Amino acid sequence: MGITKLHGLAILVTAAITGAIWYHHPFSPTRAQEHAASPEEDSALKIDLHETSLMLPWRQDVLVLTPWLAPIVWEGTFSRDILNAQYLQKNLVTGVVVFAVEKYVQFIEGFMRSANKYFLAGHHVNFYLFTDSPEKISYLQMAPENHLFVIPVHNDPRWQDISTSRMDILSSYIHSQFQHEVDYLYCMDIDVQLLAHIGVEIIDTLVATISSWQVTPQHKDRAYEARPASHAAIPEGQGDFHYTASFYGGCVAEVYKLTRACSQGLMEDRKNGIEARWLHESHLNRYLLHHKPTRLLSPEYYWDTELSSSVIQVKRMCPVRGQREASS
Repeated sequence: MGITKLHGLAILVTAAITGAIWYHHPFSPTRAQEHAASPEEDSALKIDLHETSLMLPWRQDVLVLTPWLAPIVWEGTFSRDILNAQYLQKNLVTGVVVFAVEKYVQFIEGFMRSANKYFLAGHHVNFYLFTDSPEKISYLQMAPENHLFVIPVHNDPRWQDISTSRMDILSSYIHSQFQHEVDYLYCMDIDVQLLAHIGVEIIDTLVATISSWQVTPQHKDRAYEARPASHAAIPEGQGDFHYTASFYGGCVAEVYKLTRACSQGLMEDRKNGIEARWLHESHLNRYLLHHKPTRLLSPEYYWDTELSSSVIQVKRMCPVRGQREASS
């Protein structure tokens, strides 16, 4: 079901709750409290009713609330000043993971320059760059509050294997390292550039980004994996939204559970000689069908420049289309 076709439902729901949606913004107190237990345990964030923020759903042309009452973030549906004030009080650190292997090394400088400028500007961010060519990375000037960590990783012979191995690498590093260093963790593609600010409105327990194709007539082309034999299979009519694997995240414990589950599904598929239609993105969608995101980011947060839609007011992040095609 297309996102624009559902916006009438959201209007009725928001009207029923006095026209303003108050929702919990789960800024965790400290890493020590959040990660006292292993991420293998159920470490869902505790709700603090004193920490809420006002959402401003004045837009009536788009869906701003899911059927399970998770907010969908569009331009004009939040106050960044309010959210920044809350976030700064907690002294949080957010991590960003990107992979740059083989020819994708060429995208590092462009990505880092734009992310350093636009991603959670003014807040502490750790960038974790996995690459098979650390020696090719030149000096990158970072904002004082940002830090770049280069992590060597082995290359795989097939680009499909590179894609599917991400989840296994991520879950391993979250367990061994990242859970001790960051409160929230987001995974992004390297062959993109940020064009506008992406701020603390993205922070929540489990966050997914709605695919650009969801708001266009071509959205059926982005169908789920349908083969029952695959661990990524979603039966016809059961999907909520199609989520892109180009930008997702949340609190580090929840991202660990997501990446571990997807990694296990990918390994089972591989044993059975199956490769899901959209590789790790298919497994991401299967996981999020059964573990609903607590916040959705609209296609503004990853917009495919081949498409057009009147509902997109701000293109916050876009793929570097020309160079991407040249490198494939």
